[in-house]
Amino acid sequence: MTLFQPDPSAFTNIKLNTRTIIITGGSSGIGLATATLLSSLNPQHNLILIDLHPPPPTFHHSPAHLIVHTCDITSWRSQHTAFESAHAKFGRIDAVFVNAGIAEYQDQFFTDEVDGEGKLREPDRRVLNIDLDAAADTTKLAIHYLRKNPKGGSIVLTASLAGYLASAGAPLYSAAKHGVVGLMRALKQECARLHISIAVVAPAITVTPILTAGDRDDRAASSPQEYAEKMRKVGVPINRVESIAVAVCWLFEMGMRANGVGVFVQNDKFVDLEKGLAGSREVWMGREMLEDFRGGRKAPLFKRLKGEGSAKAKI
Repeated sequence: MTLFQPDPSAFTNIKLNTRTIIITGGSSGIGLATATLLSSLNPQHNLILIDLHPPPPTFHHSPAHLIVHTCDITSWRSQHTAFESAHAKFGRIDAVFVNAGIAEYQDQFFTDEVDGEGKLREPDRRVLNIDLDAAADTTKLAIHYLRKNPKGGSIVLTASLAGYLASAGAPLYSAAKHGVVGLMRALKQECARLHISIAVVAPAITVTPILTAGDRDDRAASSPQEYAEKMRKVGVPINRVESIAVAVCWLFEMGMRANGVGVFVQNDKFVDLEKGLAGSREVWMGREMLEDFRGGRKAPLFKRLKGEGSAKAKI
């Protein structure tokens, strides 16, 4: 796989064409960095930030081109209202960044708690509810509204390195991010027929509030920047949040060429994991298994993928 380095100064499509862009988790971390970069590239972009809290006072964008919708991302009704408001005010939606998420919450597998009856307590599902279920809801809304746009549009989902290589100590976060990658892969053919690009950005460890959001003692007393610096000193590769924003905007810039792409960002360097994995299928599946798999494309399961538009399915 070949490393590449997107250059925001060359993002001419985003610079010259005003777009309406929805960002979940847009008030901090990766979402805020992306909103900030988009605003700098074109102050006329219509930005819709969906988050539990409004963005900090340091974020400046024209009120005429900004909607801040504060909500619990797990509420379908509230997410729907945000999309509906954006479409009503700006007339269309061009791109959606499905980004809101949380870190692993406590230990759900090896620490046993009991309820009032002395029975094993039901696990806490907030990580899956936010990182996967709510992300799928946002993606559903994105497809619904992008289909109304004659030019289609772009969807980018925040996955993680944990969505490709599971992270020990974060089983539900890893499962959710694997789900995000799988969601993109399963939707890319049908989205292409609607002229909608869908892709993921998969950051390795990045300086965001999530970095210190866990319940470990070594995180609690540190800011994200301080904790990241500790890890750097022992050789852990760390991303700047601005690098992830560049990756997201590059995917928006690429349009349909970004469909099915998975940009892995580590140590502020970029590579397309999906391209590498697709090109090495014979290695990790074996030739015979790969040929059998390709034969399975004739199954009725994929019937609706045939004869719709000009895009060719690559299952």
